[in-house]
Amino acid sequence: MTPEPTKSRAASLHVRELESLRAELERRVGEFSPPRWNADPEDVQRSVARLVLTLVEFLRQLLERQAIRRMEAGTLTPEETEEVGRALMRLEETIRDIGTRFGLAPEELNLDLGPLGRLI
Repeated sequence: MTPEPTKSRAASLHVRELESLRAELERRVGEFSPPRWNADPEDVQRSVARLVLTLVEFLRQLLERQAIRRMEAGTLTPEETEEVGRALMRLEETIRDIGTRFGLAPEELNLDLGPLGRLI
């Protein structure tokens, strides 16, 4: 009688199929999940630059929203509005320039905060 080896082979095949399906699902889910910050040991400088620039961009967007609220509320003079606008544009340009030096596109400047969602 040879039922045991046949069952073993069938079970082994079933396990391999399941592992293959699991790997494929993980790969496909990974394509749609937002990137998380991981320090790449091969390129630590780029990873740190990405993290720092993401945080600076987040702060720039907060400052921009605050400036818009103040402008709409009339608490900024036209000169102050102009100065704040120029400063925010220069900051955005600087973020872009530094990102370019490290090979980072603007859409890469974001963090996945897990259950909280994306930072920006």
